[in-house]
Amino acid sequence: MRIWALTVAAVIAVSSPLITGEAGAVPITAPVEIDSGLLVGASENGIGVWADIPYAAAPIGLLRWKPPQPAIRWSGKREATISGPNCPQVVKGSGTNGGGVSSKGEEDCLTLQVFAPMGAKMAPVMVWLHGGANMTGAGSLRGYNGSAFARDGVVLVAVNYRLGALGFFAHPALSKAAAPDELLANYGLMDQIAALKWVQRNIKAFGGDPANVTVFGESAGGQDTLALLSMPSTKGLFAKVIVESGVGWEEPVTLAQAELAGKSLATNAGAPADATPEQLRALNVDALLAATTQAGRVIDGKLLVESPTQAFARGEEHDVPLIIGSNSWEASLIAGYMASPMGPKIFLGRQPDALKAAYAGEKLDDKALAYALFTDGVMAAPARWYAGKAARGAPSWLYHFSYVPSVLRQTVPGAGHAAEIRYVFGSWKDASGPTPDADTLALTKVMHACWVAFAKDGRPDKCTPGGWPAYDRSSDQLMEFGVSTGVRTHFRQPLLDAQEAAKADMLTGK
Repeated sequence: MRIWALTVAAVIAVSSPLITGEAGAVPITAPVEIDSGLLVGASENGIGVWADIPYAAAPIGLLRWKPPQPAIRWSGKREATISGPNCPQVVKGSGTNGGGVSSKGEEDCLTLQVFAPMGAKMAPVMVWLHGGANMTGAGSLRGYNGSAFARDGVVLVAVNYRLGALGFFAHPALSKAAAPDELLANYGLMDQIAALKWVQRNIKAFGGDPANVTVFGESAGGQDTLALLSMPSTKGLFAKVIVESGVGWEEPVTLAQAELAGKSLATNAGAPADATPEQLRALNVDALLAATTQAGRVIDGKLLVESPTQAFARGEEHDVPLIIGSNSWEASLIAGYMASPMGPKIFLGRQPDALKAAYAGEKLDDKALAYALFTDGVMAAPARWYAGKAARGAPSWLYHFSYVPSVLRQTVPGAGHAAEIRYVFGSWKDASGPTPDADTLALTKVMHACWVAFAKDGRPDKCTPGGWPAYDRSSDQLMEFGVSTGVRTHFRQPLLDAQEAAKADMLTGK
């Protein structure tokens, strides 16, 4: 299931890149001083926006496939009103790719942007990790405009991090040349950690509280968030976590396995079989990205010593409050595959008979059954499992997002992957597609308020009229954000139990 979860997540649909300093914005009169220099951003309606802020040095030349290094200090005032380049990724044609990005980007991309209430002091902070299978996407997309959070008193930070073969790559030549204590393979994760450390050092300058940081991510960004939650070295960098459709029981990939895959990738990109680190770093970016088929976390034994699934099974994750959940039609990720005549049959042929038998009472045709098995197995059942494990140490809240706007209810079977993002961010101003109706805006207000409440004090339990109970496996309650929003008890319990049973050997933590 690892391959499904990492490769098909690239079809996330968001919108075009965010450009700050838009019409009506005025320069901020007072520069903000951070540890690398002075910044001048833009402000509008009481919200300050600072874009293209380097949190690490450009990972180019000798720094390609190296842990992120400190940002180079600049002199004078740096204008931070226009978003910088996204990290390199494949973009075909003149449109956007699966991560919503229209530019193939540049390697000098380790930047972030900040949205903050002007005059804030010790405000809660949220750090956003975008999705896109760790192969596409950017923190500067319009769909991730943090203005609504800033209006509600939250400082929002959105991060770019290395993607694809530039962000998740191992090779025997790199391992051999590395210093004994040098971190390898998980460069995108290292970037995210560097950004969190930047927040700890600098967020007070924007009015944020470094002791009240919530990391939240969607899809691959959510999977990375679970990894951050599982690393001993990240303790103290954040106080709370939200995972949106970023779940999945993860088979660990060893450094040796990653090196073997990386050697094949490098050869396909034009490197000789016995390539040196210098030859690898000289490879063309486009060739590298074209040769990349998936990008994921590696158990290197230093940064990552176990997978999130292993860490949660053993109770070794950080004990911090958690919101976690998924959408009702996560199988939108495989809709193209299921449209082929043999797609459903091939998919169902790979599923255990006992698991398919558990769904017999649903009376679904092959396509609908495949959708249900994927949605439950890749997202819903793991979210419930992680929520239950996390609740042993700190409160967790489980959700199910099922809302589909009325104009789309006859054309799609549920809320697709990434559909909740607009509701969380309240970023309809920048959205393409149907104009949101009153019901859509009402649900946006509720869901956004829950995320804000969690960021402020770790308690989203009063953000809905009926309350949102913390998750406990015995009571098994979640919040459904849908046409009718409310608490559901034992939601799809027999089916999700069957999904867990099918993965029992993996869930022992071994």
